[in-house]
Amino acid sequence: MSSPVRIPAISVFLPSHNEEGNVERVVRSYLAELPRVADDFEIIVVDDGSRDRTGEIAERLAAEDSHVKVVRHPVNQGYGGAVISGIRAATKQYVLLCDGDGQFDPADLERLTPFVPEYDVVAGRRVRRADHLIRRINGKAWTILVRVLLGITISDIDCGFKLFKREKLEGMDLRAHGAMISTELMARLAGRGAKVKEVDVKHLPRLTGEQSGANLKVVARAFKELMALYRELRDERRARGQGGRPGR
Repeated sequence: MSSPVRIPAISVFLPSHNEEGNVERVVRSYLAELPRVADDFEIIVVDDGSRDRTGEIAERLAAEDSHVKVVRHPVNQGYGGAVISGIRAATKQYVLLCDGDGQFDPADLERLTPFVPEYDVVAGRRVRRADHLIRRINGKAWTILVRVLLGITISDIDCGFKLFKREKLEGMDLRAHGAMISTELMARLAGRGAKVKEVDVKHLPRLTGEQSGANLKVVARAFKELMALYRELRDERRARGQGGRPGR
């Protein structure tokens, strides 16, 4: 096998809510993988108000290894809140968002690194999504809606495995605190002229814990935040006197 393409430094942040059965396995997998692809690295566990032992386990791992850091929310802020905290906590040149549920293989980072620094964002695209049928259908419908409203053309907008240049994230005013955060993030990056590459990655079955993405409150919040973002970007285009869409 050829050696993986190395990058100077990377922050990996893991949004985690009630992931006591996954957090140690995921963190240790990254501790094994990251020296293969980066000269310097940090792993940030964002404990989003978990009611189980997620934060406690993360704190123990941080005490054992200085590469591990923990950000804890006293109360649950939602997936978007966890992503925002992870971005703010990241200090390295490149930043990897990876959901903390163990459904992504840290080794797939080696599929993303060959495309930097040419691209500002290297976004994972789940080849075979390991979710139940309704969740897959909802994901497809959401992607189509986002394309129509915002003109964002990537095919797996909500894939929780994305590599960014940190300079492209600096000073970004992210507002979504629910599942809409991935869409907002990509829309605002498009507005900054970010160059995006999609790469196929594996999607693994969840071994333990529960998903919340299909919760009706989560879905309703995502639609509300999507419409707010649509109106904001529309008004910005009108103010600039431009009729084109972001995200091309």
